[in-house]
Amino acid sequence: MAKEARNDGERDYLYDALSDYLEHVRVAYQQHEDKRPIMLFDIQEQRIYAYGYEGFKSELSARNQVTLAEQYEQAQKSGKMVVFVRDNDNRKLASYLIHCE
Repeated sequence: MAKEARNDGERDYLYDALSDYLEHVRVAYQQHEDKRPIMLFDIQEQRIYAYGYEGFKSELSARNQVTLAEQYEQAQKSGKMVVFVRDNDNRKLASYLIHCE
C-alpha cells in the first residue's frame, strides 16, 4: 500500500484513519473513474467524497493548487488516485497518492 506525497510523522494519524476506509474509497473512485476524481475522506463524518479536479483545485490556496497539480499529474502517470484526508477538529488536511486497486 503506497504512502506517498505529503506524508510525514505528524500526518500519520490521518493515513491511519484513511486505511480503515481504503477499500470504500477505491470503490467510490471506481464508480467515477472516467472523471479521474479527487477523493476526500472526512474523519469526523466518516464519509467519502469524489470531486472534479478543477472544482476541488479552485477551493485551494495558490500554493496548494500547484502541489495538487503535481500530485494529480503523477497519479495519472502511475495509475493512482489523489486522496485527501480532512480532520476538522484539528484543522488538518493532507493528501496521499494511493493505488486504485
